[in-house]
Amino acid sequence: MNERKKIFIWTLFDFGNTSFSIVVVTFLYAVYFKKVVAGGEAIGDFYWSLGTSIAMLVTAIISPILGAIADYSAGKKRFLLFFTLLCVVATSGLYFIDAGNIFWGLVVFIIANIGFEAGLVFYDSFLPEITSPKNFGRVSGYGFGMGYVGSLVTLAIVFPFIQMEMIKETFPVAALFFLIFSLPIFIFLKDNRKQKEPIKIYVKIGFNRVINTITHLPKYKNLALFLLAYFFYIEGVNTVIFFSGNYASTTLGFTDTELLIFFITVQTTAIVGSILLGILADSIGQKRTIIITLFMWLVTIVLAYLVVEKNTFYIVGLIAGAAMGASQSTSRSLMSHLTPLDKKTEFFGFYSFFGKSSAIVGPLVFGLISYYSGNQRLAIISIAFFFLVGMIILSFVKENESVIEEV
Repeated sequence: MNERKKIFIWTLFDFGNTSFSIVVVTFLYAVYFKKVVAGGEAIGDFYWSLGTSIAMLVTAIISPILGAIADYSAGKKRFLLFFTLLCVVATSGLYFIDAGNIFWGLVVFIIANIGFEAGLVFYDSFLPEITSPKNFGRVSGYGFGMGYVGSLVTLAIVFPFIQMEMIKETFPVAALFFLIFSLPIFIFLKDNRKQKEPIKIYVKIGFNRVINTITHLPKYKNLALFLLAYFFYIEGVNTVIFFSGNYASTTLGFTDTELLIFFITVQTTAIVGSILLGILADSIGQKRTIIITLFMWLVTIVLAYLVVEKNTFYIVGLIAGAAMGASQSTSRSLMSHLTPLDKKTEFFGFYSFFGKSSAIVGPLVFGLISYYSGNQRLAIISIAFFFLVGMIILSFVKENESVIEEV
């Protein structure tokens, strides 16, 4: 199979999995949980932040071990399949969550989110296998670009359900969409297995390799510095993703239809941003491109804090979309540049660990500030701190330095 076909098949997974992101995490279920399940109470923000934080904490803990296991057994596809099915089944189960079912509404969401996020460890680690290092930026951008196209297609599919106020029905629809477009990666991309052992052996090996990597962290100073920067700025990105729908709905009074139009705007500019800035990253470097996106995020946060009219908030969405697609895709490609090839999945496990563990603090900060102050504007401006700290740390990362020796 030639490289173009491999890349296309790989991006189809991104095309499918963003149906979960847009329908469950960002838009419909997020708003449904606050308005219906939590009865529109301010504490709904805190419950939602608690659910996202728990899911990210679990994913953060298991991701490095799963990555190490997959590196040893070369069994990425098996793990990716398991977590994909976990997400699909749990997402379908959200259909049965009704008003007042806060506990089960959180439990099922947490399971679905763990499946989605843990699966990304294995999906991301395919990047170095399907293209050469000089194309990491643009190929990563193609993946995110396809993902945002998938979001637009998903929004088009669920639009009639929104008009008929059949919000719960959109959850199994999103699950089916994810399932269908995830199939090609399992059918066509090869994943040669080195060994076949009982799962407890893999867990032991995975745990030992993680401990070994941690004890040798001084050899990975540059990579560790990038992961620390990533921890902070992706915290801001994750918090915006988790709360943008609730913020627009609660603070600015967006209806479901207006939210649909807003997220179409965001996804459209995200496609452009992830592809164009991905190509730019291959020319001027991933680090410079990420810094550009962080400036865009700071502008977004300030504008979101100041905006009082719905129409002006669409401008915020335009900038946020471009920054969101580019910051995520370029971070993934820079990680691929800095990572030792023989430990790619294990280090992408740490990449996921820093990304997911960062999403524990940001949403909790937002949820607590929103709950205790009763003012989501104060919560949104607090996110700027994470982007600023991430930008400062990133400035010390050496983009052309990677580790090739095995520890």
